[in-house]
Amino acid sequence: MQASVNLYSNEKGEINNFLSKFYNTNLEIYDKLSWQKKYANPLELAEIIGTFIDNIEDFNIKMWISLDKDIFICVSPNNADNIIRYLYERYPY
Repeated sequence: MQASVNLYSNEKGEINNFLSKFYNTNLEIYDKLSWQKKYANPLELAEIIGTFIDNIEDFNIKMWISLDKDIFICVSPNNADNIIRYLYERYPY
């Protein structure tokens, strides 16, 4: 199973603004209220989780990740560090 990250917002343009900043480009997904990306290497989630937490006050979005089928974890300032540590422990390569 591939790991995935899901972003949700109640405001149009918020996900576009965050992802445009993250990828340093304009993605032009203004009308999207959700976004999902799958990762073959789960360690790649650490970068987007870190960026999300560093900018959480600037954007009205929620992040959920999935490492196992049908199990989703809401990423928050309280658990982000533990999630990133867990990624490196579970997938050490």
